[in-house]
Amino acid sequence: MSAPTIDSPETVEVETKRVSCDGGGGALGHPLVYLEIGEKGFVECPYCDKRFTLKPGAATDDHH
Repeated sequence: MSAPTIDSPETVEVETKRVSCDGGGGALGHPLVYLEIGEKGFVECPYCDKRFTLKPGAATDDHH
């Protein structure tokens, strides 16, 4: 019998360094937060632990 597994948080690939997260559950989600991907190349939501990573080749400059 194997040990129970814990689902890892969702990972989403994005094309911009600035992202938003509301938990994705509508009324069951969490407050909308805006996050900035830093030098590590990813950021995690402090509410639901969803991880946002930059897609390979995504523009990393802040000039739009």
